[in-house]
Amino acid sequence: MKIKLSHVILAGGICIAASAFVIDKTKPKKKYIDRANMDLSVKPGDDFFEYANGTWIKNNPIPAKQTRWGAFNVLAQENIDRLVGILNEVSRTPGQPKGSVKQRVGDLYASAMDSVAIEKRGYDPIKLDLERIAAIKTTDDVINEMVYERTRALTNPFFGFGVGADAKHPNVNIVNFSQGGTTLPDRDYYLKDDARTIKIQNTYKQYIVTLFTLTGTDAKEAVKNADVIFDIETKLAKAQLSRTEMRDANKRYNKFSVIGFKNITPHFDWVKLMPAMKAAGQDSVIVDNPDFFKAEDALVGATDVNDLKTYLTWGILKGSAGSLSSPFVNASFNFNSVLSGQKVQTPRSERMASMIDQSVGELLGQLYAEKYFKPAAKVYMINLVNNLKSVLGDRIKHLDWMSEETKARALKKLAAFSVKVGYADKWEVYQGLVIARDDYAGNLRRMAQWRYNFNVSQLGKPVDKTRFNMTPPTVNANYSPTKNEITFPAGILQYPFFDFNADDAINYGAIGAVIGHEMTHGFDDQGRQYDADGSLHDWWTKADADKFKKRADKVVDQFNAYTVNDTLHVNGRLTLGENLADLGGLNVAYEAFKKTKEGKSKVKIDGFTPDQRFFLSFAQVWRGSARPETAAQLVLVDPHSPGQYRAFAALTNIDAWYKAFNIKPGDKLYKKPEDRIKVW
Repeated sequence: MKIKLSHVILAGGICIAASAFVIDKTKPKKKYIDRANMDLSVKPGDDFFEYANGTWIKNNPIPAKQTRWGAFNVLAQENIDRLVGILNEVSRTPGQPKGSVKQRVGDLYASAMDSVAIEKRGYDPIKLDLERIAAIKTTDDVINEMVYERTRALTNPFFGFGVGADAKHPNVNIVNFSQGGTTLPDRDYYLKDDARTIKIQNTYKQYIVTLFTLTGTDAKEAVKNADVIFDIETKLAKAQLSRTEMRDANKRYNKFSVIGFKNITPHFDWVKLMPAMKAAGQDSVIVDNPDFFKAEDALVGATDVNDLKTYLTWGILKGSAGSLSSPFVNASFNFNSVLSGQKVQTPRSERMASMIDQSVGELLGQLYAEKYFKPAAKVYMINLVNNLKSVLGDRIKHLDWMSEETKARALKKLAAFSVKVGYADKWEVYQGLVIARDDYAGNLRRMAQWRYNFNVSQLGKPVDKTRFNMTPPTVNANYSPTKNEITFPAGILQYPFFDFNADDAINYGAIGAVIGHEMTHGFDDQGRQYDADGSLHDWWTKADADKFKKRADKVVDQFNAYTVNDTLHVNGRLTLGENLADLGGLNVAYEAFKKTKEGKSKVKIDGFTPDQRFFLSFAQVWRGSARPETAAQLVLVDPHSPGQYRAFAALTNIDAWYKAFNIKPGDKLYKKPEDRIKVW
């Protein structure tokens, strides 16, 4: 899982997390594994995804406003509905103390929902930006405009820029430069020439034409602009590393002195530009792809200034389209619907709730957590993490392929894991951020400016490891290699991932597997490259690293064989980290489950044994479907494998699953014992 306060160092020892349950006897008994959602006509050994979820999928088609629909999406929709309810309530009670949480959140939502004022303004909010770009005369002016836009967080032209931990000195903040400058989701959309890609390219060009004409550009000139923009972005795409190549943390770590970086990009004088970008006083930077910056520098030097102005204008247009009047919003939706297959636009109230969650998530998150998060869930999660952490430690100790030397270092890293649950112990207050009830466009700019200023203000300060990297309502979890921590926002601590009233099999198969998954990320193909203190450092013996890679390659091969839309293959190398985390996490969760009272019993619930309920709980987390367009995009850009495969791929390597469902030779998912992959 994405794949940001309580800093808790967890000790060893088995804590039976069931002891944290507070079961509500007044609630009607819930069927956590419901046969009505399963397709019992399918053999579990032929397609466990369909067996566990088939009828639910048939009875729950993708809503028109969604691109995917499944367990994650249902819960995310519930959380969005909750946020909309909170926002409607606070926005209808104006007059809150100025600067308070409710004033800023309520007035922000009110301004975002004032469609009459937004329609009246048209594209007025960006007219000064367009006029400023139109006045550019030289290449130096282009670069100065790039600085202006970036420091005001209007756009991110040409490349990515931000402040974050130095991967080899994880307590130190440093400037990071990253490849970028393109619009389409992946470099392949510019470089491939199959029918689907060409359709997307043509749709993208038409989108460019539409936005330019909406701001008064002549139709013929707009078509010319589209060609110029696509040509510039294609050249940038050619210089980018692929997503698979970017998984190599050492390849991405290229440290330059500021002067040294200037020397490979002569058109960008970083000695002067860094202070202009509010990053003064720095002696070095990290560059993820130096060759990209060399190519980009050459491109800027060789491209006509008028074409560079067109490119910068496009950045303003595309970056603001979703917040302008309806012709711009509709054009943006129409383009993205070709990429995703979404049928109708998400209601404005939900889009604005998402925007607020993403922009000032720890203001809105306070109201969400107060109403919907049970503090007991935090206690439960810490106990469960403790449980799984101990199990993972035991598994590491008993690995038959790893030397004692590397085991000792792995155990040291595991012992240093920290966990964050629910939300921050200390909320971000967004000091100085002014929100006005009658200024939607201004609110957006002030929030973006605040985020930029806050980010660069971290230079010269130690990395703040207390900050959450996700907002409370987020339905996700993640692992940070430089912090060596796992995070579980309040949003995911709900059914089908977690329920106080559920039996152990349900919670261990769902949230237990999620916890194990995030822990295993610390030891996947990327996470294993970071040490106990979060530094990018090779702590493996060469022999052990070679053994790991050999086993990991088997996981790559397994997923390379899976297809999407019948013809597109899953990229086993791109998805390797998530696939390893699924395999390791499920093994850890199952072993921890077997230490509970229920895990040791044979008592059936709703006709299923404890082991069957554990594996079915895991599989139903991945129930769902995606529109063909979305599925095709995700197989190219998403480091996660499709849910239909995540529901059973790891299971085919776990002996207990075969026993639980009597999987035999001849079943489509059957693998010989010697072919079952064992890593962590």
